Amino acid sequence: MKPLHKEIARPDPIGLGSERRRRRRRFSPLMLAGVLVPLILALAGGALYLIPRLSASQAAAPANPDCTLIVPPHPLTARGLATPYQLVASDPARGPCHEANPDQAAFVQAAIIDPSTGHIFIYNPLVVDQGQRPALAPVVPRLPPGGIVGIWFGFNGENLTLRGMDHSLTEGHCVNGIRGSLFGQFAYCNAPAFFAAANQAIRAGKLKPPPLGQARDGLPCPSVRDFSLVDQDQSDNVTTAYLVTRDGRIAQMTRRASATLEHAQPQVNSSDNRLLAIGLDGALGCTPWMAPDLADPGQMTTALPLNELQAAIWQRAPVALVPNGDPMVTVDGHPNLAKLNAYRAGVDQPQVRDQLFASTTLYCANLLAIAPLRLLVDAPLTKTRPSPDPAVANSLFTFLAQRFITTFEVDGLNCTRLLHVPDPVQVQRTPQGVAVAATINGAVVKTPLDCNVNGTLIVGCNGMATLNGQTCSLMTDRRMHQIIVTCPANNRQ
Repeated sequence: MKPLHKEIARPDPIGLGSERRRRRRRFSPLMLAGVLVPLILALAGGALYLIPRLSASQAAAPANPDCTLIVPPHPLTARGLATPYQLVASDPARGPCHEANPDQAAFVQAAIIDPSTGHIFIYNPLVVDQGQRPALAPVVPRLPPGGIVGIWFGFNGENLTLRGMDHSLTEGHCVNGIRGSLFGQFAYCNAPAFFAAANQAIRAGKLKPPPLGQARDGLPCPSVRDFSLVDQDQSDNVTTAYLVTRDGRIAQMTRRASATLEHAQPQVNSSDNRLLAIGLDGALGCTPWMAPDLADPGQMTTALPLNELQAAIWQRAPVALVPNGDPMVTVDGHPNLAKLNAYRAGVDQPQVRDQLFASTTLYCANLLAIAPLRLLVDAPLTKTRPSPDPAVANSLFTFLAQRFITTFEVDGLNCTRLLHVPDPVQVQRTPQGVAVAATINGAVVKTPLDCNVNGTLIVGCNGMATLNGQTCSLMTDRRMHQIIVTCPANNRQ
């Protein structure tokens, strides 16, 4: 089987059908966007109540999970990068696809390397609905002469298909699976050429990925190839973020757009890359590698290719590489060497000649040996950090615990069956299914209650907030099981 380069990169219906049943829905795409499930503070009978309230999107019917992204002409040029990609339903009979819908949003991330200097630049092309005008025209990037462009795609649904325009898939060397079988949420264009140039620059001493550094727990900072971070489908999706206006139009996330588009909200891609760069690095005191953002001059930004290049140099053994049981590289639920290697080529990981060199059983063994222990060690640092998805967990710690369970059990890599061991991690959930505590190798870790006051998160319910124009203090009295709210009478505005 050869990687897919045709102008309509769509697999046959038989191959896709069984894979759709195999692939499980991932956590909410509201990953680390600062968008939280609203909580109403209500005072009644002298007690403070926290009342969850569902948003309209949470209560809506499930969205069509399969969308197509139309790649504009000449995608590796400055003009092509600045031309919006267009999102449309792969099968309109299953409903439309809208970029403003967080469950259907697609994301594009490009990196450009100047071979003469080794400098890398990042540019995040825009995605809009087919036929829709962007909220603001995309910035046209200034590319270095002779620059080599790589493009990566992420998706918050289940199956993203690339469709060409004027031979754009062929010109862009685009891959979103092998014939008859999509990766799912991931695709790329010209990534191997970008990584080849980057690795040549590293060997020549022109490009020097920074060390990972030491975390607050005394251990090395994690990378995207660290078994303490990875899940069942590592190295997928991107760190791109867009702005969504109230009327559903999309803009690049830049300082100008943020200042111009009042009330616009961020739209982000759920990903290992974003979880590392935005969530875990902050909790552990680590710093992600960043490069200049060509869409927002003067600003630096994170990116999937930076994470992979840094991990390739600095991640200590054992190194997590995409295994043959990753649901994005299987065909009809079975390992497929051609698809595995096609995926790995897009994230600068070694090609293998035999499935034994990408063993899921060995992957699970390393996951078991490393992830639970670091979850426990890092609990004091992560249990007071906000959850990437409040519908799943109440803190970063419980989110990571639930994520491990999903990966380790039957919905993920099915490590419990492969290793013939029970899951070492269990979580305690509320009646609404939110993880609020975890047990790791028999040790119980509870997390503090967080308060959300008019959209402002007060971690551990200890801090300051504005209530009815007054600056009030919130303090948790664990002995009395109370949250004490103090609003001085002389503090009125």
